[in-house]
Amino acid sequence: MNRQPLSSGLLFALVAAASFGVSGALIKPLLEGGWSPAAAVTVRALIGGLILAPFAVLTLRGRWASVWRGRWRILGMATVGVAGTQLFYFAAVQRIPVGTAILIEYMAPLLLVALAWAMTRRRPAIVVLVGSVAAFAGLLLIVSPSGSGALDPLGIAAAVTAMVCCAGYFVIAARPSAGLPPVALASAGLLIAPMLLAVAGLLGMVPFTASVDEVALLGRATPWWVPMLVVGVVSTAVAYATSITAGGMLGSRLASFVGLLEVAAAGLWAWMLLGENLTVLQLLGGGLILVGIGFVHSDRSGSLPPVGEKAPAFGPSRSRTAGRTLSP
Repeated sequence: MNRQPLSSGLLFALVAAASFGVSGALIKPLLEGGWSPAAAVTVRALIGGLILAPFAVLTLRGRWASVWRGRWRILGMATVGVAGTQLFYFAAVQRIPVGTAILIEYMAPLLLVALAWAMTRRRPAIVVLVGSVAAFAGLLLIVSPSGSGALDPLGIAAAVTAMVCCAGYFVIAARPSAGLPPVALASAGLLIAPMLLAVAGLLGMVPFTASVDEVALLGRATPWWVPMLVVGVVSTAVAYATSITAGGMLGSRLASFVGLLEVAAAGLWAWMLLGENLTVLQLLGGGLILVGIGFVHSDRSGSLPPVGEKAPAFGPSRSRTAGRTLSP
């Protein structure tokens, strides 16, 4: 990987993390105003998909065959990357503390490292292991999960499933494009996901309620559609398009580690927009995540290919499973 695509990929990943991170501060007033999480996610995904649709058409330039070739990748993005991650995360927070659910879900990068280790039967480079430990420690400091009370097994299971879906999202984003532009993948996935979420709501799998009342934002009454529109454009359209682009440039492993900065960005946005406290430990946690990303980024050994990408077809210690990729 040469330096220019790597630098561009990191930039796209940072924009994605910052864009995803602002959603919490803007969705929170809607949730407090009577919106259920599933309803809010459905509307934001629909807005994001519609915003990206014209750009998707332009980037395709009539190459509609690439959409058909990428149909399973699109379906995987919609079901696993968007609907699955959101549904199981919200199912988890209904039963266990939010901090615990976030901590489990964002262990997805560690799952990818472990999965690649199992697939190739080769130990990750030391810098990757050190980076994983540093990033996990930083995540732990930021979210500060509650340890009070017994944890609901179903809540834990839902959070683990959300983690698997989150890891699947990065794998799907990093797979070969087969001519399908990232913005087209993002748009199609975001347009299909609301249908799945709406069905889940109709079947009673998750609460599905909405409100058109004004919400409190930045100390004043604001129409509900203002924060929803910002979330749909910035935290959904921009975030998914840049994140998928970054995944294709960086690979699933590095992109997932940079994605951890979303948790730190969410704390910064909550501090700026909602006035929530930002502790020294949270700042230290953000620093540790950066250190972890630096270690993972510094791996140049090539001993452990990121999940979702083929290992090179040479090398004395290449195992029979090294060339496998995960299908969505």
